[in-house]
Amino acid sequence: MGNTESVVVQKRLARFRPEERPMIEGVFDRLQAGAGGPSGAPGNTPAVKTLTFEMLQSSMGSLVPHPMVRRVYQCMCSIDPELAAPEASRKSSNSAASGVGREQLVIFLADTLRGTAEERAPIVMAMSQSRAGAAMVVTCDQVAEFLQDLISAVVQILVYRGRLQGWKPDRMGDGALGVKLLAEQMCSELKPSDQGGCDVSCLEDWIFRAPQVSLYLEMLVAEGLHLSLSSRLASPLLPPCRETSWKELSCLLDLLTLMFLAPQLPDGYSAPWKLVFSTRLHGESFSRMVTGLTKHGPTLLLIKDTKGHVFGGFASHTWEVKPQFQGDSRCFLFTVFPRLRVYTATGYNQHFMYLNQNQQTMPNGLGMGGQHGYFGLWLDSNFGSGHSRARPKCTTYGSPQLSGEEDFSLDSMEVWAVGKPPEPEVEGEGKKSILDVDPEVQAMMEMAGKTLHSQGLREPEEDEEH
Repeated sequence: MGNTESVVVQKRLARFRPEERPMIEGVFDRLQAGAGGPSGAPGNTPAVKTLTFEMLQSSMGSLVPHPMVRRVYQCMCSIDPELAAPEASRKSSNSAASGVGREQLVIFLADTLRGTAEERAPIVMAMSQSRAGAAMVVTCDQVAEFLQDLISAVVQILVYRGRLQGWKPDRMGDGALGVKLLAEQMCSELKPSDQGGCDVSCLEDWIFRAPQVSLYLEMLVAEGLHLSLSSRLASPLLPPCRETSWKELSCLLDLLTLMFLAPQLPDGYSAPWKLVFSTRLHGESFSRMVTGLTKHGPTLLLIKDTKGHVFGGFASHTWEVKPQFQGDSRCFLFTVFPRLRVYTATGYNQHFMYLNQNQQTMPNGLGMGGQHGYFGLWLDSNFGSGHSRARPKCTTYGSPQLSGEEDFSLDSMEVWAVGKPPEPEVEGEGKKSILDVDPEVQAMMEMAGKTLHSQGLREPEEDEEH
């Protein structure tokens, strides 16, 4: 690029480490050489001064679907090096025919790989338009179409690069449907104007609140243009999967649902995911499900009802069979189909998790949120039925009805262990209170509003040596 590069381009290059800058400057010549055009080192001026769509397609085409390559090229063409941003003007539509200049490419790379939400918003605007320079506003539908192309490209990159982390897409759910569901969920974060349009400021606010947009853009550009930047932290989009028998499994999860749910887990839940119960592998047995739930640490439950709705919950720590509520505010409920959504704790009560079995006076089954007889998610111990009651919302999680009908019939279910299992308990002295000996008594007293006087009179537990 020599000494003729603009101040704007110099500032963009300064965002990269010194050892990365020659790589960024060399992309232009590499793309030309890869498509059979003239090549040269950074600083030399080739005979052809612009990149064509065919040159970009030659580099990205093996990894990225054609529609997404077209969007990237359209965006590059729309960049005005003097304004250092995509510009909606008459010039932009004409520039697609003339190609992408060296400075336009550097600005595009800097803004997608190292840009702020303010700088990435015009990039998304340009990629969402049906043609270059068409308008200063895009619709939510246009953004959704852009997202579907972007997400499809990311999935194709994960497959092509062998970054599936042990997951088997051919044994999982419908990926094409998952793309649409994830795009719709991400678009639900948009806050368009009263007229339904999204201008640059609207997109900037959205990108700031939806970090997946920037993450997916960075992967698209870095992987599509084969840029191995030392400062780029290639965070995996999928959690690792281990010790799961795929041969007989038809999984309720798909890659897109994983990409959505995994970031919702609390920080520190980085252990490999492991299938510990599936009705398709282990049969419809509540006792077998309880075995999968207990002693495995944090778990993710997935349920499909006979109406086709898919939903579930995240339990932040090991389930215990007892007639009291358990868990903490890190638990949440979610839906997968017909919409991807997560519902977190409201703080109204602490009825996060409930698991009980073989008792006569308390409900037997699995519940999350709400209250006895009125759970946000309930699976009865007979295992064939459950309910999701919310009028209008679950008090614990603020969730609506998750299932197709309030009282649902179970089609299939999976339980995934998603965290480290608990440490084995050390045998200690016997429990001091009759309330501990029979927790059902304690639960009944709590429901009746009785004060548990003996709790304040217990001998303190001896601390274990650490």
